[in-house]
Formats: sequence, C-alpha cells, structure tokens
Amino acid sequence: MQSINVVNIDPNEAVQTIDGSMTEARRQLEVCNACRYCESFCSVFPAVNRERTFSESTITQLANLCHNCRGCHYACQYTAPHEFGINIPKVLAEVRQNSWQDNAMPAFMARAFHRSGAALAVAVVIGFALLLWLINQLPQSINANFGEGFYSQLSHNAMIAIFIPAFLLPVLAIAISVRRYWRSVGGTQLQLSHIKAALASVAKMRNLAGGSGEGCNFEDEDRFSNARRWYHQATMIGFLLCFAATSVGTLMHYLFDMQAPYPLFSLPKMLGVSGGVLLSIGTLGLGVLKLQADRDLADRRVWGGEMGFIILLFLVSTSGLALYVLAASPWLPELLAFHLGSVLAFFVLMPFSKMVHGFYRLAALLREQQLQ
Repeated sequence: MQSINVVNIDPNEAVQTIDGSMTEARRQLEVCNACRYCESFCSVFPAVNRERTFSESTITQLANLCHNCRGCHYACQYTAPHEFGINIPKVLAEVRQNSWQDNAMPAFMARAFHRSGAALAVAVVIGFALLLWLINQLPQSINANFGEGFYSQLSHNAMIAIFIPAFLLPVLAIAISVRRYWRSVGGTQLQLSHIKAALASVAKMRNLAGGSGEGCNFEDEDRFSNARRWYHQATMIGFLLCFAATSVGTLMHYLFDMQAPYPLFSLPKMLGVSGGVLLSIGTLGLGVLKLQADRDLADRRVWGGEMGFIILLFLVSTSGLALYVLAASPWLPELLAFHLGSVLAFFVLMPFSKMVHGFYRLAALLREQQLQ
C-alpha cells in the first residue's frame, strides 16, 4: 500500500454547497487515486485512476458513474474515525445531485422536489386525480360515453389532449438537461460501439454487481447482496414493458382501427400487466431497501425526493393493476381518476425527480466509453 499524504479536512464538517461538495470530492478522490484498493469494484475507480488531477467536469462525470452501491466505503481503511474521513458514496451523491438540479429546467423545481418529494408527489397525485374526477362529472355531451370501458369515463380525445403535452414537454426538458450535462463533461460525437457497450452495462446493471460479482453492500456492510440490482432490473424492465404496452395500443388504435378495451391475451394487456407487476415489485423492493440503508452514505438533503420518485412509480403501476382487476366495479370512475392522476403527476414531475438519474447515468457510461 502506498503512503498517502493529503491535506486533512474535518470529515464532520457539513458539505452542503456546490463548491464545498466539489472541494471535498476532489480531496477524497485524490486519496482514492493514491490508494487504488477499490480499482475493480465498479466503473468509477478505473476512471479515477486514469486521472492525474480532478477538474469539476471530471468530478461531475465520476459522480454520475457512481451507483451508490457502497461497497467501496465498507472496504475502505480511511473512513471515519480515520483522520482522512473518506466517504466516497456520500460526497459523490452530493455532487451528482447538484449536477441534476443545476441542469434542470427550472432548477428551483428540482430543488423543491428533492427536498420534499414524498409529500409533493402524494399531493400532486391527489390534486390531479381530483381534477380528472371533476372532469368526468361534466355533462355527458362534453366528455363521457364516447366509447367503451375507460373511454366511457374519459373520452379518447380528452386523454390525448391532456397526456400528449404532459409527456412531450417533460421529455423535452429532460433532453435539454442531459444535453447540458453532456456538454459540461466534454462529450463528443458517439460511435455505435460506445452505445452498445453502455446499453449492455445498463441491461446487466453491471455496476451494482460489486467487485466480486456477488452484489454490493447497500443494505448491510457485512453482507453482499444482489437485491438492489434485481429490484432495479425489475423496475427498469417493468417500466419499459408498460411503455411498450402504451405504444402498441396507440399503433393498434390509429393504424389498425383496433380500439380499447383490449382482451387479456392481447399484446397491450400482456405487456401492461406483466410490466405493472414487475414495476410494483421493483419499486416496493427499492423502497424497503432505502428505508434500511444507512442515510449517512448518501445525500441526506434529498432522501424525501428519492422516496417521492419511488412512491410515484409504485402508485402508477399498482393503481394500473387495480384498475384492470376492478374494471367492472362501481369504483371505476374513482380508480381511473386516481390512476390517470398518478400517471399525470409522474409525467409532470419527471424532469425534477430521480427519473433523470437513468438518463444521466447512461450519458456518464457513454462518456466513459469515449474516454477508455
């Protein structure tokens, strides 16, 4: 092990500002670069060892490569009470969070959500659900009885008018945000090999496997576990299946004049139900793990926002499954309003929630491929 000499900074000092987080991250990364014990743990440490100095753009890139699996922290000999006070998961979480908030449009909305996300998510869901329920109470000539099933409660045209802009505008905001990040870390023109390698890493959740391939230590410092990796995969696959179900249903409606509701063994239903089950399991599991995990190894300021994002996804998937099971019940109007309110809240809050972490991490993996 090499001898390490760095400037000693009190590890108990609160690092809350952007400049403070950067300064502390630079100090800790210099220690890691001298030690190199964790080089094989994930993508972060080979990237650290490649650098001689750490600019703000480099630190931001490293922070978004980090998946906060915490294996490096529990393996490190320089964590508190050592005078170096190394806590890489925490300091990179702070830098990562700042990068998301600084690039968001508008930034103050991201800060508000990450500070009080759980309460804000529930409030927005309830507000939108109530609004949609009130729309359904309008005279039938304006809204209802234009179709079967759900369309008897809210017309197809009304759904399109509400949800198309509610989806496209947040996606545009996320695209602008990620473009800002890409330019800030020096991203250049992508090649097919970069895209293939980055997507393979995402699909396998390789950076949650730990240095040994047995998982990471997110839940327990004394035990390796793949639980977080599996729940992440369930959430990601479930979300993609639900999105595919909506896309297929749209194509069937407009190209083949096959209108909803669809039977159980139709492609939209099979994709949607299986995706909803996986998404509910994945988000419930992630929520439980987050409650169990040590909050001192993350950015405490945004714990509510991270839980708010999980709650939003869980409400979307679980209310959708309940709507399918209870479609023939007298509670259909209320269930539909709650489900659509959850979906609408998820869309509107996307640019400010932890939903952006998937896009930023993919961008960071793409940039890492360029730098290798």
